Amino acid sequence: MSKALAITPVSSRADRAAFIDLPWAIYADDPYWVPPLKAEVKGLLDPDTNPWFGHGELQLFLARRGEEVVGRISAHVDHLWIERYPGQGHWGLFEAKDAEAGAALIAAAEDWLRGKGITSVVGPFSLSIWDEPGLLIDGFEEKPMVMMGHHSPAYEGYVEDAGYAKVKDLHTFALDIRIDMIPVIDKLIQLGEKNPRIRIRDVDKSKFDEEAAIILDILNDAWSDNWGYIPLTDAEIAYAGKKLKPIIVEDLVKIAEVDGEPVAFMLTIPDVNELIDDLDGRLLPFGWAKLLWRLRKPYTRRVRVPLMGVRKSHQKGRMASQLAFMMIEFTRRVCVDKYGINFGEFGWVLEDNQGMMSIAQLPGAGTNHTYRVYEKAL
Repeated sequence: MSKALAITPVSSRADRAAFIDLPWAIYADDPYWVPPLKAEVKGLLDPDTNPWFGHGELQLFLARRGEEVVGRISAHVDHLWIERYPGQGHWGLFEAKDAEAGAALIAAAEDWLRGKGITSVVGPFSLSIWDEPGLLIDGFEEKPMVMMGHHSPAYEGYVEDAGYAKVKDLHTFALDIRIDMIPVIDKLIQLGEKNPRIRIRDVDKSKFDEEAAIILDILNDAWSDNWGYIPLTDAEIAYAGKKLKPIIVEDLVKIAEVDGEPVAFMLTIPDVNELIDDLDGRLLPFGWAKLLWRLRKPYTRRVRVPLMGVRKSHQKGRMASQLAFMMIEFTRRVCVDKYGINFGEFGWVLEDNQGMMSIAQLPGAGTNHTYRVYEKAL
């Protein structure tokens, strides 16, 4: 007789280590999985480190058969999310070796959420929409870029069998950035270059806090009406800045000014997954030295644009797309001519964000990953 399945809350240091270590067993034979840095995962789950816990509650669960860990899940309530979406809770960080474990873990997360007064579940979020949102449903045979997830193809069935239905798809777009813009876009860019009102500039890393404040102010304005948007707290902004600063390359981050006012930005970052892929999640004994050395010149084969925004006051008419394409083109030139980078990824982009979808679908670009966010009433 096979051993009975047991679902238990994570309650000890050993449980937490088992929770963090499980993906190494799940993806042992998957060449497209990139081992995360275990120190980063520990930080994500640590209330003393991650400021998300200032407005969120979390419970972790493990699935075991005997001594073998066969699955994990997080259940969480984000009180800032609930202010905008009353009654909605989340689960995430989901991994399961089989359908039985997957179903039992999802049920355990739902039971915990019901106990918190939650009436519907939206997810997966690991842990928030600012971390790794959605379940990968397309694009399994390509390594994910930094800050994006990779999941077993079986999970889509596990989630849908548990009664979940799609609420949103998030897309990423990949392209060979050596390809020039089509003439109509190139003409729009040229007109912008001749316009004395428009200035596209690099960020100044020596004024990192000031530049970050400008970008986040634009982001809050540009994204405020988007589905799922929850403003970052001051503590989260500081936390994100500390993590991002080592991988910021000044001429890959653009701020667009109109009449001297910052109205748009585009953040492009090296694919840090390339820098950590061979570390197997460990910074000791030599991983720290390797990573620090690589971060001195973090020029990778691939780059990703995780964030881009244009103030609402400039989103209507030709100006929004003109600024966006100018920032894309100026960054493309730097990537190709200075750093020899030939592959870029844009996103994620909400499927119904028509403005960003039209910009992301550049000449030669195609969807390379789709992540699905699900919903279920409890």
